[in-house]
Amino acid sequence: MAILVDQPRWPAHGTVWAHLVSDRSLEELHAFARANGLPSRSFDLDHYDVPAERLEQLVAAGARPVTGRELVARLHASGLRVRGVDRREEKHRRRLADLRRRWSELAARTPPGGAPSAAWTELGAELLRRWDEPHRAYHDLEHLDDVLRHLDVLADDGAAVPPTVELAAWFHDAVYDLVPGSDEERSAELARERLTRLAVPEGSVAEVERLVRLTAGHAPRSDDRAGAVLCDADLAVLAASPRRYARYASAVRAEYARVPEDDFRRGRAAVLQTLLDRPWIFATVAGRTRWEARARENVTAELARLTGRGTDPPEFHP
Repeated sequence: MAILVDQPRWPAHGTVWAHLVSDRSLEELHAFARANGLPSRSFDLDHYDVPAERLEQLVAAGARPVTGRELVARLHASGLRVRGVDRREEKHRRRLADLRRRWSELAARTPPGGAPSAAWTELGAELLRRWDEPHRAYHDLEHLDDVLRHLDVLADDGAAVPPTVELAAWFHDAVYDLVPGSDEERSAELARERLTRLAVPEGSVAEVERLVRLTAGHAPRSDDRAGAVLCDADLAVLAASPRRYARYASAVRAEYARVPEDDFRRGRAAVLQTLLDRPWIFATVAGRTRWEARARENVTAELARLTGRGTDPPEFHP
């Protein structure tokens, strides 16, 4: 029984990546990852994605280097391998489970605090149902999960992420009828109604409302640290790998399938140009350091395609 790592071969985010697995149990794999500072967000169903620069350290800590072929064979023999045909369903199941856990843990940090009540649990279930509505292609459970994970990244970089910011993330697209401005307003109203019913203090409710409305334009004031963190987490997808960004752009188009192509291109191009015209897309120092350059590359490339000044995006297999 062992922790195994293959050779870095998979390009993304300016480096190449390897896979770290256990041929014994996920518990063993997670324990090894925690002991060596691998972030939980790098776990993908049956393996951790690890950048090439971490390989030497992981081998020194006890990971056994193997070929990619041997790694897959050992993982399959262990029963831990998630088959390609099952990955979408399994990701959805695990994402729901993880989001339920996060919502439950948020109860203790939200005034008045304490263990999650039945009403708190019911609200979490309602929000998850909303985020899982069939008309959503991008603003879905994956997006909610991504925003929460990007809040974790910013927190790891030293940003303050109070419970009100997390609550605003949960509510910011809870109402999604593809009516910009109105969706955020109705989401804010939903937050007020539901959180007031749970006896969350008025000051916290008002802050969640304010933050949800702020995501309509992603333009926090320079002294609005909470707003900056939330907006940066919401926009972090702009700095995704080219493959992930192409999937994001395709999902946005799918949500607006009813809009004629020329109208969509003009509207989408206007949104992207507004982002590029800002001095900074991201409002936090950490966001600018981590995501600004890549986001500008991605947005500029998409804008060029939309306006006929660039090439069509490459096709990717799912």
